[in-house]
Amino acid sequence: MMINAYAAFEPGGELKPFTYDPGELPADQVEIDVLYCGLCHSDLSVINDDWGLSQYPVVPGHEVVGRIGRLGSQVSHLAVGQAVGLGWHCGYCNHCHCCNSGDQNLCAQAQATIIGHHGGFADKVRAAATSVVPIQDSIDLATAGPMFCAGITVFNPLVQFAVNPDSRVAVIGIGGLGHLALQFLRAWGCEVTAFTSSESKRKEAMDLGAHYTLNSRDPAALEEAAGRFDVILSTVNVRLDWNQYLSTLRARGRLHLVGATTDSLDISAFQLIFGQRQVSGSPVGSPDTMARMLEFAARHRILPVVEQFPMSEVNRALEKLASGEVRYRVVLEGGR
Repeated sequence: MMINAYAAFEPGGELKPFTYDPGELPADQVEIDVLYCGLCHSDLSVINDDWGLSQYPVVPGHEVVGRIGRLGSQVSHLAVGQAVGLGWHCGYCNHCHCCNSGDQNLCAQAQATIIGHHGGFADKVRAAATSVVPIQDSIDLATAGPMFCAGITVFNPLVQFAVNPDSRVAVIGIGGLGHLALQFLRAWGCEVTAFTSSESKRKEAMDLGAHYTLNSRDPAALEEAAGRFDVILSTVNVRLDWNQYLSTLRARGRLHLVGATTDSLDISAFQLIFGQRQVSGSPVGSPDTMARMLEFAARHRILPVVEQFPMSEVNRALEKLASGEVRYRVVLEGGR
């Protein structure tokens, strides 16, 4: 059975209709009938080969929401017709230390959904059954897609670093990742501050869950915030004055990066040493953490703010994303 998709055939190329034969369904995989697929900045990066990893033709789409259409012969924990989600990884080695300890997202042999594999800008997509996460009935399928990349990316650090409900946490970047971070942190119980350089985003940040906002372009405001935060979560992919932000951390505070900047970090060792501060980063999350995230989101009614486009208008959606006009995520509806 052929799969109909949209693919880029060269770096930065327009997505065009693409049909391919996936072959026989492997015993450990499932085939998902795509209902919705989120559009992430990482899709744009892979289309453009910004990371030097792309393999063309590229079929983007790693925030997939759909229903199981077919099951491999060895798959017994999922059912045909079941609503599921698929994120950045569509398979793991299942035998390394990371996989065996529940950290599949750190597996060095993990298969990316859109690098060396055709993703979800299609009517169907295939994935290892162990990478697919069931979606409960209380989750709105039409808006759930971004949870499988943006959502898990900002939720995972809360679990991995045991962020306390009484922590003071600041978020850099109130966009596709940041708008979900504010919601998760508020529901987690934290005191939440949004760093923003835009007055127009101040009210939006407060509406999304921030208790406070802080103008990142105001040196006096940053100086006044010295030693204030336990955690700073950076969701941006640009170079910043990281030492300025480190100065706003308490002793033993953590600057945690989830935004995939390709620039090196210019950080003063003294900022780390004298305050015993830490700088860390993390990718998405394991299937178990994704399931936990969905349960938490359902309980607290956390939803991505999305703009919808039909899959046939994928190039228009990509243009809007590239221009920075999206508030805050794009979801494509229906397969090709």
